[in-house]
Amino acid sequence: MTRSPSKPLVLVALLLASFVINLDTTLVNVALPALTRELGASTSQLQWVVDAYNLVFAALLLTSGSLSDRFGRKGMLMAGLLVFGASSFIGGYANSPAELITARAVMGLGAAMTFPATLALLTGVFTSRKERALSIGLWGATAGVAIALGPIVGGFLLEHYNWSSIFYVLGPVSVAVIALVALFVPRSESLDRHRLDYLGLLLSGAFMGLLIYTIIEAPNRGWTATASLAGFAGAALLLAAYIIGERRAEHPMLDVRLFKDMRFSAASAAVTIAFFTLLGFIFLITQFFQFVRTYSPLSTGVHLLPVAAAVAVGSTLGTRLAVRIGTKAIVTLGLALQAAFYFWAGGTISPQLGYGIIALQMVVYGLGMGLTSAPATESIMGAVAADKAGVGSAINDSTRLLGGTLGVAVIGSVYAMLYDARLDSALPTSLPPQLANLAHQSVGAAYGVSGQLAAHGQHSVASAVLQAATGAFDHGLSIGCVVAGFVALAGALLAGAFLPAQPPRRPAPDDSPAELARTSHEAAVR
Repeated sequence: MTRSPSKPLVLVALLLASFVINLDTTLVNVALPALTRELGASTSQLQWVVDAYNLVFAALLLTSGSLSDRFGRKGMLMAGLLVFGASSFIGGYANSPAELITARAVMGLGAAMTFPATLALLTGVFTSRKERALSIGLWGATAGVAIALGPIVGGFLLEHYNWSSIFYVLGPVSVAVIALVALFVPRSESLDRHRLDYLGLLLSGAFMGLLIYTIIEAPNRGWTATASLAGFAGAALLLAAYIIGERRAEHPMLDVRLFKDMRFSAASAAVTIAFFTLLGFIFLITQFFQFVRTYSPLSTGVHLLPVAAAVAVGSTLGTRLAVRIGTKAIVTLGLALQAAFYFWAGGTISPQLGYGIIALQMVVYGLGMGLTSAPATESIMGAVAADKAGVGSAINDSTRLLGGTLGVAVIGSVYAMLYDARLDSALPTSLPPQLANLAHQSVGAAYGVSGQLAAHGQHSVASAVLQAATGAFDHGLSIGCVVAGFVALAGALLAGAFLPAQPPRRPAPDDSPAELARTSHEAAVR
């Protein structure tokens, strides 16, 4: 580092950079209905407004992390924020879905450049384990707060302005954060002066891009469809080629032998599972609030505040407790709390359930999420060498994105299959086939069918459709919760079995080889 700035100001600048990227996760979703009305976007185009961003983000994370290690993390962070903010602002002027999808893809590039650099710079400034744990805890807390604030901010903007405002606002916000980074974040000198691993950059991007694309499309194509199986097989071949290439490379972008370290691999698995449950939770609960409870997007965001607050508390406490008690115990507890939430919610969720109980359930979930993701991230970054912090951060971010994409796809598929099956047997036989097909598209579409029937005086059929859709949604939601609960429970068991409690103790000058071996073994099994 070239200078010694105020650490609190560095922390604020980097947390705000992370916050802007996390805010976009749910901010844009609020605008989707308006895009249908004002841009004429189809369902497929709406999906790609979201997925174009995620696909480019995922494909270029490892590449951006590696380039930041080579050419400087501060410069990469500022360039990424500029790309992200400019493309978002330009996207607000889109006159067609295709133009907006293109802007979203460029936003994904900016996010990929920005996000790994925030965590890598944090760990470069806060070097002691206690400092690093606190900063990573706060970094994790911003994710929960930003994800919950997205619908609140988006709902407020849509109530006062049009859909473009959601994209305009990220432009000046990004510029403001760039200014803070320029003023307060120290420049990191390149510690990795070896030539770039071009093959690794290419294969890692191709693998992540193909894998995420296949997962996104699998629910529509079918998980066992030829295209899905070919996509997964292609991703597996690219991963195998990447591993072989990295093992043979003289200066690999990532030493794949790092995955033998359970602090890295087991923690990465825990983060993947945590975000599988988080995005699955958001997918389910937002539909419950907006369709069953008929909350507006703004009201939905407000009702999600308990989980945001709990994630923030769990993240900040979790990393500090991990230093004292051990990462194994805290991450295992966090995943167990997530499993408990899902089993509790799966057994109690209904249209009549009081919000007080739902809020308490969300607090349990949020604490579990915070206790899992932040300590696991601290473990990952503690296992990575300083000159590879950018790639290490990108691996952590990739596991988050992979887990979240899988969560929406898998839990969404389970829910959709059960909703469809239950609706088949529950819809009134007098309902015209065209309206029945429309009701099968989603619970929101079914409620729309009910409203149309009521408007035409067919109140008994409308009521029957409403009850059938609500019952089918409740059934799919409950089983989806149970599936997520078992995934979280499996994660807790794996963390308890494989995740080390503490990193190996750094050797003191007078430590004997026998003492070092004993303390390293104790750290691994505690």
